[in-house]
Amino acid sequence: MRVALAQICSTGDVAGNGALVAEQVRAAAGRGAELVVFPEATMRAFGHNLTRIAEPLDGPWASGVRAVAAECGVTVVAGMFTPGDTPDRVRNTLLVTGPGIEAAYTKVHLYDAFGYAESRTVEPGTEPVVVTIGGIRFGLAICYDIRFPRLFTTLAERGAEAILVPTSWGAGPGKIEQWDLLVQARGLDATAYILASAQADPAAAGVEARAGAPTGIGRSAVIGPQGRVLVRAGDAPELLVYDLDVSDVAAVRQQIPVLDNTVHFV
Repeated sequence: MRVALAQICSTGDVAGNGALVAEQVRAAAGRGAELVVFPEATMRAFGHNLTRIAEPLDGPWASGVRAVAAECGVTVVAGMFTPGDTPDRVRNTLLVTGPGIEAAYTKVHLYDAFGYAESRTVEPGTEPVVVTIGGIRFGLAICYDIRFPRLFTTLAERGAEAILVPTSWGAGPGKIEQWDLLVQARGLDATAYILASAQADPAAAGVEARAGAPTGIGRSAVIGPQGRVLVRAGDAPELLVYDLDVSDVAAVRQQIPVLDNTVHFV
């Protein structure tokens, strides 16, 4: 399967971000991609009000993404915000839409770290999600989830051969090194491919970002099931295309049987 990681830099303009999604989906389809993965917060960048723009999965923004996915005959994964249980909170959601495919994942681990408190305005999900796209089983995760290996091993135990990780990674001292280490470690933990689609660095994209918000560092990557970096983007906007073949996952899991050897402590 040819997969495209659309490393974009979203802004506070919801309609403009939707137009950028359409542009990138068409470009990816033109390069033969069957799956196009956008970052976390594609609908609106962090640092802007989220409760005012949150909408259900059948709302206008998601419907626009659905329409361009149908137009191009591809599956699109994009980060958006759906309404929470109370008016002052939203859910950080991945929309998965394409021919014959409709699914969603709500971010489980909220980014309450490095002085930022996502939980002030976002409520967490509770359930891991695995979807089948083009015969491949994909697990879903979002950004801060990457720090929690148990989610990734759970997705692998539920059949995921590859895990999609849309991200808006906060910048700061040591954060690039942590990101690079974590995506490789999670590939090894799950003995699965990791496809991490990240927000570009606003400075490299020429976009003014809100101070203190986790708005991206770039470095989207595809990691193999033995933790090897197969391809990686820089910090600027980029459409990263990779031909994904998961046929080696079973052999790697036999060679490195960490999923079978895991001891679950009570």
